[in-house]
Amino acid sequence: MSTLAIELVRRARLRQRSRWTAVTAALAVAAVALCCAMLMLGNTIYPVRDVAAVLLGEEVKGAAFAVRTIRLPRMLAGLFAGFAFGVSGYVFQTMLRNPLANPNVIGITAGSSAAAVFCIVVLQAGRGVTSAAAVIAGLLTVLVIYGLARGRTFSVGRMILVGIGIQAMCNSAITYLLLIAREYQLPAAVRWLTGSLNGIRMEELSWLIASVLIFTPVIVLLSRPLQMLELGEQTAVSLGVRTDRTRVALIVGAVVLSAAATAVTGPIAAVAFLAGPIAVRLAGTARANVIPAGLVGAALVLAADLVGQFAFPVKFPVGILTGIIGAPYLLYLIVRMNRKGEL
Repeated sequence: MSTLAIELVRRARLRQRSRWTAVTAALAVAAVALCCAMLMLGNTIYPVRDVAAVLLGEEVKGAAFAVRTIRLPRMLAGLFAGFAFGVSGYVFQTMLRNPLANPNVIGITAGSSAAAVFCIVVLQAGRGVTSAAAVIAGLLTVLVIYGLARGRTFSVGRMILVGIGIQAMCNSAITYLLLIAREYQLPAAVRWLTGSLNGIRMEELSWLIASVLIFTPVIVLLSRPLQMLELGEQTAVSLGVRTDRTRVALIVGAVVLSAAATAVTGPIAAVAFLAGPIAVRLAGTARANVIPAGLVGAALVLAADLVGQFAFPVKFPVGILTGIIGAPYLLYLIVRMNRKGEL
C-alpha cells in the first residue's frame, strides 16, 4: 500500500473517531440538560440555584420536598433505566446482527413482566419483591431461550424465533393474570406494564444504579469482541474470539441491565429498539457504540417523560410516548428488511 493510501486511511479513521467523540459528548450534554429540566419543571418551576442548593443538602422552603422526594428519584430512574435499555438493546442487535433482536422482541422483557404481574396479582407483594422477581425472571428467561437456541451450534435466527415464542407464552400468562386480577389490583399492574416513572422512590433505585455501574464497564471491555461477533461466527473465531464465552458474558450483562431497568420502571416500550440504530446513525461505526446507545436511551426516556408530563392536558406515562415513537420505526424496518430479502 502506498504512503498516500496509508495517509488517507489514517485521516479517515481520525475523522471517524473525532465524530464519535463529538457525538458522545453532545449526547452527554443533552442528557444532563434533560436531567436539569426534570428537576426544575413541575407544578412549580424552581430556579437552578434552588435546585442546586437542595441537592447540596440545604433546606429550601417548598423546593426541598419536591426535588428530593419526587423529582430526583424520577430523574434518576429515567436516566439509568434509559441508559440500561439503550445498552442492552445495542448489545443484542449487534451480537445477533439483527435490528429486531432486542430484549422486548425476543421475550426477555416479557418474562420479567410476567413475573412482576404475578407478584402484584397473585402474591400481592410490594415493589421490592416485585422488582427482585422481575430481575430473576429475566435471567431465567434468557437461560431458557439461549438453551433452546443453542443446539449443536448457536443460531441467531433460532434464538430470535425461540424468543418470539417465549414472548407469546409470557404475554398469554400476563393476559390471564389481568383477567383474574381484582379491580383494585388492575391499576398497579397496568401502570407497571405500560412503563412509567411515577411514584418511584430513592430506595428502589439501588439495584438499577449498581447494575449500570457494574455491567456497563464489563460490556465496554467486551466491545471489541462484540464488533467481531457482528462479522459472523466463523470470522470472529478466526480473529481469536472465544465466541461462546464472550456471547454468554455479553448476554448476562445485557439481560441484567434490561431486567433491572424493567424491575424499576416497567417495560418502557421501544427504547432498547431505537437507541442502538440512532446511536450508530449519529456516531458512525468507527468504534463500538455502547456508551452512545446508552446516552440515546437515557435521552429518549427523559425527553418522552417531559413531553408526557407537560405537553398535553392529560399526563401520559413515558411508555406510551416511546411506544408511539417506536411503532412507525418498527413498520419501516420490517418493510426495508423485507425488500432486502432479510425476512
